Amino acid sequence: MKPRPKLRDFLLLILLTAGAIAVHGYHPFVEDGEIYVPGIKQALDPQLYPYNAAFFASHAHMTLFPELIAGSIRLAHVPVEWGLLAWHFTSIFLLLLGCWHVGRLAFGRPLAAWGGTALVASLLTIPIAGTALYIMDEYVSTRSLSAPAVIFLAVNTVERKFARAALWALFAAAIHPLMAVFGLTYAALLLWMRRPARVSSAAERPTATAVVFLFPLGLFPPVTPAYRVILSTRSYFFLWSWAWYEWLGLIAPMVLLWWFLRIARNHGFPLLNLFCRALLVFGVVFFIASAAISIPPQFARFAELQPTRYLHLLYILFLVFAGGLLAEFVLKKHLWRWLLFVPLCTGMWFTQRQLFLATPQIEWPGAAPNNGWLQAFVWIRRHTPVDAYFALNPDYMKQPGEDEHGFRAMAERSALADRVKDSGAASMFPQLAEAWMTQVQAQRGWKNFHVEDFRRLKQEFGVDWVVVEQPPAAGLICPYQNKTVAVCRVE
Repeated sequence: MKPRPKLRDFLLLILLTAGAIAVHGYHPFVEDGEIYVPGIKQALDPQLYPYNAAFFASHAHMTLFPELIAGSIRLAHVPVEWGLLAWHFTSIFLLLLGCWHVGRLAFGRPLAAWGGTALVASLLTIPIAGTALYIMDEYVSTRSLSAPAVIFLAVNTVERKFARAALWALFAAAIHPLMAVFGLTYAALLLWMRRPARVSSAAERPTATAVVFLFPLGLFPPVTPAYRVILSTRSYFFLWSWAWYEWLGLIAPMVLLWWFLRIARNHGFPLLNLFCRALLVFGVVFFIASAAISIPPQFARFAELQPTRYLHLLYILFLVFAGGLLAEFVLKKHLWRWLLFVPLCTGMWFTQRQLFLATPQIEWPGAAPNNGWLQAFVWIRRHTPVDAYFALNPDYMKQPGEDEHGFRAMAERSALADRVKDSGAASMFPQLAEAWMTQVQAQRGWKNFHVEDFRRLKQEFGVDWVVVEQPPAAGLICPYQNKTVAVCRVE
C-alpha cells in the first residue's frame, strides 16, 4: 500500500505554504501578471480593454486559465484580488503536495519527503538558469497550475494510475500546453524505462521518423525584421546568449543528477533511480532541441516553442531529490540541523526585498498602495471611463519605484504597447510584432515629449489619456498628480 498524507501532513503543508508566501512575497500584478490578470478581468467584464487587447488576449485564447479563475471568482462572489490570492495559495500548496508525493515514492521515507518539499518551498523564487523563470512566481499564472499538474502526472504514471495521469495531462494541456508537452515527455520516459528490457522493433523507428516529418512547419512563418528585433530582447530563448553562470545553472543539475543516480543504486532506492534516469534523458533531449534553434539563423522561427523551459520541471524534481538526500544522509532526525533552512529562507527573503523595494512584501487585497505609480493606477481605475485609452513611458515597468507592476492589470484600462512586457507577448505571437514595433517607435523619446507629441499619439492611435513622470509637459490638463507621476488628458 502506497503511503498517503495524513491530516497532520496536510496541516504541515498548509503551514509550509504560508511560510513560503511570507518568504517569497506576493505581488499579484507584477511582471507576467500584466498578461494574465487582464485576461481574467476581461472574462469577468467584457467591456474592459476595448483597445490593444491582443497583447494579453493572445495568451488568454490559448488556455482555459482566465475562464477557470474568473469562473471561480464569480461562483464564490469574492473580489478579484481575494480570488487571485486564494489561487496563489492553492497552487503553492498543490505543488508542495506533489513534491511530497514524489519524495515518498523516490525514498519511501517521510523524512526524505519532507526534506525535498522543504527545499522546494525555500527556493520557490530561485532563478532557473537562463530561462527567466522561477519555480513559482510571486503571483498566480498558468505555470502556477501547470507545475503541480505535471508533478502529479509523473507521480500517477509511476504508480500506474493511468486514468488519473490522463486527467492531470488534460488539465495541464488546457492550462499551459507547452508545460504539458514537457510533462508528457517525462511521463513517457518513466513508462519506457520501466518496461521489460527488449529490443525496439523496426516498426517503431519509422513511426518516430514520421512524427518528425509531420512537424507543422507552416505554423512557424519566416522571421520578419520586426520579429527579429523582438527576439533580440529575449536572450533567454537562445542558449548561446546565456552568461557563463546561466550555463552553470544548466550543467550543474545534470552532473548532480548523475551523482544522485549512483547514490540511488548504492543505497537501494529503485524509484529514485528511475526518476533520475528518466530526468537525465529528458534533459539531454530538450538540451539538444534548445541548442538546435540557437545555431542556424533560420531556426529562430521556432524560438516561440521555448524548449529551454524544460528546465522548469527538471529543477523542481532536482530540488526534491537534493532535499531528500540532504534529509536522509545529513539532517536526519536532528532538529537543530533542520535550522539550515533558516539562513536559506532569509537569503531568499532578502533577495525579494531588493527586487521590490518600493512595495510591501505581501500586497494584501484592498490595501492602499504607498507607491506613487500604483496610487495613480488605482485612481485611473476609479475615475476614468472604461473606454479610456492610455499611453505611458514604454519602459514604465523599469522606472525607479514602479517595481514592474502592470498598468493594464491594475488600472483596468487599455494602453499602447510597452517595451518591457508586450515585447514578450509579441515574441510568443509573431503576428503582433509589426503592431508592437509601430507603437513603441511612436513613443520613442518619451521623456522629452511636449504636448504636440501626445496629440500626435492621439491622432495616430486614438490615445486620450497619458501617465507621465513629474513634472508634466506644459499644456497638459492633469486631474490627478502625486509626487511621482501625473495622469493627464490629451485634448
